[in-house]
Amino acid sequence: NRLSDGIAVWYADGGWAETVGNADIAHDKAAEDRLEAIGAAAAANNEVVDVNLIDVDVVDGWAEPVRLREKIRAAGPTIRTDLGKQAAPEAIGA
Repeated sequence: NRLSDGIAVWYADGGWAETVGNADIAHDKAAEDRLEAIGAAAAANNEVVDVNLIDVDVVDGWAEPVRLREKIRAAGPTIRTDLGKQAAPEAIGA
């Protein structure tokens, strides 16, 4: 989450994106280490908190979270699908 406003963010294209669709994907241990180092540096600089690698599937070229927790973080509130990021599916790559 971004520290300044609490919005869930994912590392993509050299910065923090509010949508998961274009998130950088680690295909090997070296890439995991690189992303973890980026996250640790951003946390140390008070840009983000609770930095974790997540499992994703790539569907039609878009990253989609596997776990329910991450799906909810990516989409928004579960009781009102007309609010949050799921209200604009194209923003999350759906």
